[in-house]
Amino acid sequence: MSLFGLGSRNQKTFRPKKSAPSGSKGAQLQRHIDATLGSGNLREAVRLPPGEDINEWLAVNTVDFFNQVNILYGTLTEFCTPSNCPTMSAGSKYEYRWADGVTIKKPIEVSAPKYVEYLMDWIEVQLDDESVFPQKLGAPFPSNFKEVVKTIFKRLFRVYAHIYHSHFQKIVSLKEEAHLNTCFKHFVLFTWEFRLINKEELAPLNELVESILQL
Repeated sequence: MSLFGLGSRNQKTFRPKKSAPSGSKGAQLQRHIDATLGSGNLREAVRLPPGEDINEWLAVNTVDFFNQVNILYGTLTEFCTPSNCPTMSAGSKYEYRWADGVTIKKPIEVSAPKYVEYLMDWIEVQLDDESVFPQKLGAPFPSNFKEVVKTIFKRLFRVYAHIYHSHFQKIVSLKEEAHLNTCFKHFVLFTWEFRLINKEELAPLNELVESILQL
């Protein structure tokens, strides 16, 4: 995806890149995303294509945004360390604790890199679970699919919030701020289009979000 292509120096993903759901539909929707992003019109790129299933669209984009955050965070792993970032925070007012409801039921305080590691592991489990993200064309989505997607996006937002609050100067020094801003703008427009994140969750980056949405 040329719009989000990083130079080879920074082609370090936090973990292996995920592919869109297999089958012609997933590939077709991925091509649509690539084509509309290539046009540079992000507002148009996030809209549900006419006649397409909303769950299919949410699924393909969830994989796409997971990969984007994965690549972005991958450029910061040597700077976002337990000693530099002992808590998963977004400024002094917001701190995030980790729980997945399965192995860790009570929220625990962890360093930012540990939080992101837990988060990426958890998202990968969701993406690889065919009862949640069906791989076969025409296979039904679970009734709670949108709720799962909303939780994924809510938590991915926290990675953006941490990057902007704790590592933006490093992003600038790496000359990646335009890339970060474009990725975040795409993310915000998509989550707003499908009402995936409650407004209060966006508070750590409220000014930036409002400038993107031009509310």
